[in-house]
Amino acid sequence: MACSNKNKPKERQTSLQTTKNLIAVLDTIWVTEQRPIRLRDSLMNIYGAESKVVKEQQEIYEKNHVINEKKVTLILDEYGWPAKEMIEEQGNWTICNVIQHADNDIRIKYLPLMRQAVKDKKLEPRFLVRAEDRIATERGELQIYGGQMKYYPQTKSFNVWPVYDPVNIDKRRTEIGLDSIAIFLKNRFDFEWDLEEQIKRSEEFEKQRQL
Repeated sequence: MACSNKNKPKERQTSLQTTKNLIAVLDTIWVTEQRPIRLRDSLMNIYGAESKVVKEQQEIYEKNHVINEKKVTLILDEYGWPAKEMIEEQGNWTICNVIQHADNDIRIKYLPLMRQAVKDKKLEPRFLVRAEDRIATERGELQIYGGQMKYYPQTKSFNVWPVYDPVNIDKRRTEIGLDSIAIFLKNRFDFEWDLEEQIKRSEEFEKQRQL
């Protein structure tokens, strides 16, 4: 018992140091992942998606992401999904963003871990929803919750990736605690949700898939 008691302060110190290290690493990842994205999007509004300055920021982001993806997957492989006490809510946001920006095989690999983290109350459902919708769009399938936008060169504009059963999308979103699709798109992308338009787009999407 004496040996066990002597070890407790050391164990707490090690745990505290691990938490500090994780937060520091994730803070760096957040900055290097998000800064070029935000600058890219700001420049896009000014100069257009095909401009040289936008492409330059995209290249910076892609280089940073390769490094960030390796760091995040190492964390997940070593710790599983860290508790909120270890990484705080910002840490969850950082990990999920990097996974969201990764190739689909990475998202698919860590999807079971994300689902378990939601069950264990380590992760909010909205993060899982983003991953599930992204997996669907990468597979060329209809998304479920409407979180994914795409740039369409033919119209030189962004639009929602076609959605499964657009009429009932708000019912699905409400069931997991999300805002309506109209509120989400307006707040996140300054995009107006038009139900009739999206019904037509989803129907056309399905017709093209069946050809």
